[in-house]
Amino acid sequence: MNLYLRYFDKELLATSVDEAIDFLSSIREIGMNEELEADIRDYAASDVFYPKRYKVRQRVYFIIIKTTAATMADFKQKKALRPIPAGPVAEKRDLAATAMTRLTEERLGWYEGELDFKRVVMIPTTGKHEYRDTHFVVQCKAVSGQDCYNRIIDHLRARVDGRSQFPSAKGKNFRFRYLGLWK
Repeated sequence: MNLYLRYFDKELLATSVDEAIDFLSSIREIGMNEELEADIRDYAASDVFYPKRYKVRQRVYFIIIKTTAATMADFKQKKALRPIPAGPVAEKRDLAATAMTRLTEERLGWYEGELDFKRVVMIPTTGKHEYRDTHFVVQCKAVSGQDCYNRIIDHLRARVDGRSQFPSAKGKNFRFRYLGLWK
């Protein structure tokens, strides 16, 4: 792992921590000391890959970035980008893709759709309006989960106050399940 260092127009792609510390020591304004050196060594040895900024004085910093680039040209052309690791973030992305696929998958039949939305209702005693959480469940004929959602929204828009707020089909406030083929 190499280290890219930059302080204004001075920059270096160091192949070792010692080389990076020598570079920083050569810049008088930075004021290299034992504490800063120890922190840079800890950063280089850690599994952390985000860039790190060090304050020199008010609104003046130098930056260190870990990279696998072999040369400064490779670093500048972003040829040494780290691959995105598989983990919780990748799994969430895959789950979102599966939910979208499930929503748009065409399957003729009966669906049960559930929708939680903010319905505008008038309070009779004051004549004012307020939002009220409303749970709506329906069984309808549809072609897909998205079609089920569209039918529910069309039905509700014709029957509730126009200021009511409906959730996205992709959100947690809309659920559906396939009941079976229609006859």
